[in-house]
Amino acid sequence: MLYRFAAPFFFLFFLMVFCASAQIVRNDSLSKWKKEFKVGLNLNQASFTSNWKGGGINSLGFVAFLNYKANYKGEHNSWDNEIDLQYGSINNQGVGVRKTLDRIFLDTKYGHALSKKWDLALSANFLSQFAPGFKYLKSKANTDSVIALSGLFAPAYITAGLGFEYHPVDYFKVRLSPLAPRVTIVNDVTQYINVDNPTPYGVSANRSARVQPLAFQMLAEFDKDIANNVGLKWRYIMFADYEHLAVDQLYHRLDLNLTAKFGKFINMNFGTILLFDRSQDNNVQFSQTLSFGMMYTFQNFVEKKK
Repeated sequence: MLYRFAAPFFFLFFLMVFCASAQIVRNDSLSKWKKEFKVGLNLNQASFTSNWKGGGINSLGFVAFLNYKANYKGEHNSWDNEIDLQYGSINNQGVGVRKTLDRIFLDTKYGHALSKKWDLALSANFLSQFAPGFKYLKSKANTDSVIALSGLFAPAYITAGLGFEYHPVDYFKVRLSPLAPRVTIVNDVTQYINVDNPTPYGVSANRSARVQPLAFQMLAEFDKDIANNVGLKWRYIMFADYEHLAVDQLYHRLDLNLTAKFGKFINMNFGTILLFDRSQDNNVQFSQTLSFGMMYTFQNFVEKKK
């Protein structure tokens, strides 16, 4: 049993070692496009024999991620695009598969330079997830009952923005959009309705979407190597509906990711998400993951010293 459970982990690990390459840089100094592609697979595994007295259960988990950026920079105009995908799960023996991480984030922004540090910005972004999310409740008979919480396009947020972007340095920017209409989509909203939450994600039972035409959005990003082989990236989004403008009605989301590289292949990844959204829950939501594995990077430019 021990071999049967651990074998997939070691197969994937060695496949990554032989197939992965740490980083490829092909400098194209003539192109006005800066492109960067990152893909990785982080694994965690534990196995025990049946007579292991220290306790524990067999488990096998993974976190996969893909990030792609394609940014155009002209004399007066710019166009920045990003795809950020993450998914993770863990299979605990006797419990089954549970999701640990799930994110789809797409962002595009056209900018027209007003000065060296300020742009007029027109943007749009999309936020959702790949797989269903559940709440697992344990009964007195030690059996699980499942409550559906979310799924693909449940919710999905589509937000447009017209405003300004401040970018004092390459690794930090703040986008301010006084006009930022948002559409919240909840596919098959009826399956998420319960006594405690009659309007999941702000969408009522007879609808599949909620439109907030008058709103403000702020998006701030930081992406920099803060030490040798240690990178920090965070993204903060704040959203405010002008029709319900109150401190406790503001939407806040912070995604933070810390990556440490060890040699050419191995990386350790720490990620956390802080979320406050009254349409989901009255309290702050928090998630955290820690994993190690392989990462492949390709880019067509040489990183500037920061």
